[in-house]
Amino acid sequence: MTEITLPQWPFAFGGPSGTGEIKANVDDFIVEEILSFSPEGAGEHVFLHIEKCHENTEYVARLLARHAGVRQRDVSFAGLKDRHGRTRQWFSVWLPGKQDPDWTGLESDNLKILQTVRHARKLKRGVLAANQFHLTIRNWHGDNQGAEQQLQQIQQHGFPNYFGEQRFGRNGQNVNKALAMFAGAKVKREQSSIYLSAARSYLFNLILAERVTGASWNQAIAGDVFKLNQTNSHFHAEVVDASLLERLNSGDIHPTGALFGKGEGGVSGDALAIEQAIIATYPELTAGLLKAGLEHDRRGLRVMPEDFSWMFEADNQLKLSFRLPAGSYATGLLREIVDSSID
Repeated sequence: MTEITLPQWPFAFGGPSGTGEIKANVDDFIVEEILSFSPEGAGEHVFLHIEKCHENTEYVARLLARHAGVRQRDVSFAGLKDRHGRTRQWFSVWLPGKQDPDWTGLESDNLKILQTVRHARKLKRGVLAANQFHLTIRNWHGDNQGAEQQLQQIQQHGFPNYFGEQRFGRNGQNVNKALAMFAGAKVKREQSSIYLSAARSYLFNLILAERVTGASWNQAIAGDVFKLNQTNSHFHAEVVDASLLERLNSGDIHPTGALFGKGEGGVSGDALAIEQAIIATYPELTAGLLKAGLEHDRRGLRVMPEDFSWMFEADNQLKLSFRLPAGSYATGLLREIVDSSID
């Protein structure tokens, strides 16, 4: 079994124009979940809107389970959020026929209960409409004019929808742990899910990287499958015509890449050739994913930030505000303009 090392994914806009510190302070990285629905106000599940810092999502879920006296599987959340920042996210706790405990007993300097409301169904993974970000880059040093041009390009054309480093674990080891699992290593069920996600996220990033290198990550090529903006609807286009290009340029649709698994992806032509070449290079990963029963899916190759604004401030600070659809990473935008490896 050959160990995999994560590469430096290619940049879409020439590489960072400066250096800076990300998450130097807890309020330098603020993210708030936006649900895709409104809780009904009644039901067996308590929805809690929680502001947290210095704690990860799974720790807070365990805390809620202990406080409510329920099984951990009775606590749900829509998405994982980093401990290094101030995040506002939703959790649900299943309490059929039970009164709410005193949730304020959970509060601390690192955790605040912002709202509680009942709902008929539990909170499921991925049901977010978007995440809103307010970010501060400190000790910015670089080419302000170049960064300004890159930010304008991102605003107009989007940025490559890479899975972020947190998907792959420290030094990308979740991918190698997936390989070990496929080779017979025993892992817990919750870890298995993490490693499976890392394996096919790695394959997706390789496909996207190839499209970035070929300058087609935000362009249409023959045989592409396209995703409608902010939906999970897809369609195949054998021929690229003027109408399709107009929709692509307006941000109404995006080319997609494979989330590898069982079944056909509908892609053909040049797009299929790119994906097949990547998939054929990693037979151990693909065989393991097929054996695990994962179904083929598609993910947009680009993401368009909404309500995107930025400002260079005194004391070498760059502030950014934007909203991204669920599943996309703010670090994917940041890496295009700032090298934070000094952090």
